[in-house]
Amino acid sequence: MPWEKSFDEAEVLDKAMHVFWEKGYASTSITDLTTATGIQRGSLYNAFSGKQELFVRSLLKYDTEQRRTLIQKLERMDDPIKAFAFLFDAIVQQSLDDPKKKGCFLINTSLTLGDHDAAAQKIVGTSLREFTEFFEKQIKLGQQRKQIPKSVDPEPTARTLFALLVGMRVMARGSFDKPALQQVADQAMRLVA
Repeated sequence: MPWEKSFDEAEVLDKAMHVFWEKGYASTSITDLTTATGIQRGSLYNAFSGKQELFVRSLLKYDTEQRRTLIQKLERMDDPIKAFAFLFDAIVQQSLDDPKKKGCFLINTSLTLGDHDAAAQKIVGTSLREFTEFFEKQIKLGQQRKQIPKSVDPEPTARTLFALLVGMRVMARGSFDKPALQQVADQAMRLVA
């Protein structure tokens, strides 16, 4: 008799994503995943071919639902300065509202990128590159609209803004408080003033 799925795959993927996000790939066991998802080991392997595929699909889900959705929202603001301010303020607030101090799943994964397969590396690499490109595009738009000085060099400034974003996400996983995170956010905004 062929194996038949008796669970909602999207729901299982969402639960697995939160486990990987909180614990990381290496620290997440199959038992952690079966406990969180409520499905048996055999069903997990039949549906996802194992932990690695489940991790990659979880990472892709996070990228689609979190990063891509956020960038689309920021671009719809159609105001680079407001978008940057919203982004950095949101990072501060999300960091403070996260009792588990999970940070960003993509950035967390990037810190151990060499330990992951090519599929996970590609998702993370594309995500980080696209976020940097977002900053660069917005800087150029701000310059066209005379919101950002022409003296701001778009490419290195975009990389610096992204580095500050990454730094804030990493700092928030530790013991940094709101004033420390807000200082970094304020410094980011000074780069485009």
